[in-house]
Amino acid sequence: MMADPSDTKSDAGAIDVSIIVPALNEAANLPELLRRIDSAMTGSGSGSGRGGRRYEVLVIDDNSTDGTPGVCAELSREYPLALHVRTSPHGGLSGAVLHGMSLARGEILVVMDADLQHPPERLPDLLAPLTVDDPTSPLFVLGSRYVPGGSMAEKWGLMRRFNSRVATLLARPFAGRTRDPMSGFFAMRRRTYATGRHLTPLGYKVGLELMCKCRVGAVREVPIHFDVRSHGQSKLTIKEQFRYLEHLSRLYDFHYPHASPIAKFLIATGISWLVAFALYLLLVPLFPQTGRVAVPLLAYPAAILITAAFHARYVRTQREFLVSPRPWLSFWLIAAAEWAACAAAAAWVAWRVRSATVAEVFVLTFGFATLVRYILRKELLLDIRGLRRDPRREEVPDGG
Repeated sequence: MMADPSDTKSDAGAIDVSIIVPALNEAANLPELLRRIDSAMTGSGSGSGRGGRRYEVLVIDDNSTDGTPGVCAELSREYPLALHVRTSPHGGLSGAVLHGMSLARGEILVVMDADLQHPPERLPDLLAPLTVDDPTSPLFVLGSRYVPGGSMAEKWGLMRRFNSRVATLLARPFAGRTRDPMSGFFAMRRRTYATGRHLTPLGYKVGLELMCKCRVGAVREVPIHFDVRSHGQSKLTIKEQFRYLEHLSRLYDFHYPHASPIAKFLIATGISWLVAFALYLLLVPLFPQTGRVAVPLLAYPAAILITAAFHARYVRTQREFLVSPRPWLSFWLIAAAEWAACAAAAAWVAWRVRSATVAEVFVLTFGFATLVRYILRKELLLDIRGLRRDPRREEVPDGG
């Protein structure tokens, strides 16, 4: 009969290491994975662990259709395995990992993929820094492909290597000099995980999320050989790469709670201004007499439409975290206020600054309208602050 963690809650102290394995249609890989995990952890297949250490494996399954429950039922007769099926998966692989951590009983938490690309034989080396170093200092241990001794079975092309390098550089502001911050093979102490705030699972890079939001004091990288997938299909798609960018956006918001939202606001504003200014220049010759008032009014909707495109992405990716219950109604009301501000500024320029150049009229009118937008969104809606709800129920966001 498959192991049930609820039967052993009173024996929580007996588990030293919890190995969390997110899975989706990985039934073909699980028998080999469990055999190699047990061999690495015990050397005998008994489940007792080296030096009296005991472990558990939590397979967090997102509604697989390949017979994973039956395979896990068989494997649980031989290994300390428990299957947990998420009938309503949320947050992808990251959500599965956080779900597993909430169920884990070990003092050390390990995360690894089910596809055999992460070598279970390296588990003792991954755990060693967490048992030798000062137990009071936060420490995060990564299985790394890029440190001396690390390697990959698959030969990546130039474009994929470029993408990986760019992804690593984008993560550097909060991952430091870590060479493989996107690794999904890592270990950390339970007490380190408990310090995490505002965890928001998204996509595959849960290790990066934990490194950032648990404020780990040190990261240790252990070299591994990253193997090819044995069975099944890779879950890494173009969609997941875009989700990584969205994930980075959230991490920047968390790590730089004041600077990040302002930077995003400036990026959206800069792009909208460039598009609107091109239209503005096209319209100026058409209104030689009334251009100071008419042209800004006709060009500003272009800026609103570009901003609407950014807002659409924001609403799509952050709907459950939004402050406003009607984000589009709020957006169009603020857009109307911006347009009115642009009109007022244009009228004032036409009345008081008759010598202003075309560029000066543009900056004065669009600048005032943009200032109105910033004030209304920041002070009334708080939708550029980048705040996120923490799905862990025991934590209450500080609202900061």
